[in-house]
Amino acid sequence: MIMNDCKSKRYCPVLIGLTGFYCLVFVFSAIAPSSRAVWVAEIIPALAILLIIWLVSSKFQFSRTAYVLMFMWLILHTIGAKYTFANVPFDWFNQLIGSQRNNFDRVAHFSIGLYAFSIAEYVYRNYMMDKRSAMMFALFAIMSLAAAYEIIEWWYAAVAGGDEGIAFLGSQGDIWDAQKDMLCDTVGALTALTLFVLNTPSRE
Repeated sequence: MIMNDCKSKRYCPVLIGLTGFYCLVFVFSAIAPSSRAVWVAEIIPALAILLIIWLVSSKFQFSRTAYVLMFMWLILHTIGAKYTFANVPFDWFNQLIGSQRNNFDRVAHFSIGLYAFSIAEYVYRNYMMDKRSAMMFALFAIMSLAAAYEIIEWWYAAVAGGDEGIAFLGSQGDIWDAQKDMLCDTVGALTALTLFVLNTPSRE
């Protein structure tokens, strides 16, 4: 397991290594994206989350597991920004589940839910919540963020309009896309919290 904390150093080597790898993915994503406007709109939240991770990590060191789970979404989202989520080369997975729809965005939404692990860890260790309360807080936080992002996505698509708005929305003609995205976020959170139960980080 990759649970050990990095409390002896200012920044965890895993965080530094993952950030280095993310920078390579970022460069790959930035080179000739399908739509530069969509890329900018998609990459801003990714960079904001990366900045928040580093700012929080300057005072609070997450476990290695938390860092790995957090970077999964960053990497997937940045890849999606390059192609637009509906056009990421993902045929092998779509064929595996027998779907004609590109489900890369669903996997990316699932990875958002994995942040529940780091949220639960933070409040469990920093605010001395009991495990159950920390997990419930993390679950509701992810569900709230998922709903908020769908609202922002709708707003941007409405303002941008045209092909750019459709590409950013990424619904691919599914009228229940927003609800399914939020479900994927929630399933990801429940998966992360199951891992949290099995490997609860030390409070020390």
